Amino acid sequence: MSNILKENEELSLTSQSAEEDNDLIRKFIEGNENSFKLLVYKHKDKVRNLVFLTVGNREMVDDISQDVFISVFNKLRDFRFESQFTTWLYRITVNKCKDYLRKMKIRSMFVPIKDNEEDTGYGHTTEYVDVNEVVNNAIEKLPEKLRIPLIMREMEGLSYKEIADSLNCEVGTIKSRIFRARESLKLLLQPFESDLFT
Repeated sequence: MSNILKENEELSLTSQSAEEDNDLIRKFIEGNENSFKLLVYKHKDKVRNLVFLTVGNREMVDDISQDVFISVFNKLRDFRFESQFTTWLYRITVNKCKDYLRKMKIRSMFVPIKDNEEDTGYGHTTEYVDVNEVVNNAIEKLPEKLRIPLIMREMEGLSYKEIADSLNCEVGTIKSRIFRARESLKLLLQPFESDLFT
């Protein structure tokens, strides 16, 4: 019974937050640019977290997040209120991250390979293992189509439906990708099992 009450409470909070977002959007459309600042303030941390977890590059978080909010600013007058603002915002964020990753992949094709490049694989060269670093490195190794839904579910706490809406996929596809991502993570983290689970 307490789980049902907890779920109803979460739905109520989500509904209130969505209504607040819609009110701010309407005010922005009517010409109140301050309401856009409030939207940014309300959602900037989630956007920044999603960007960091998706691209894995701290130095690019602010630039990509800024691109996200510039895009939101330019498109917000066309928002149709058919989905939650956060779903729309996450879709824009994921697309900006994909753009960045695509650019990095293209650039990496033109970078010369060094003969004595340091091994970037995991090794047990020290006694201390930074669990967060190991897990983040493993997540970065996942293919984009598995990594993004996993991050949105496990780290951002989005529902399968919200993730599916944000990524324009079916809920079943998202569940499958998250399952495959978890299985892949288990394999990637296997060498660190004793460090991670003790």
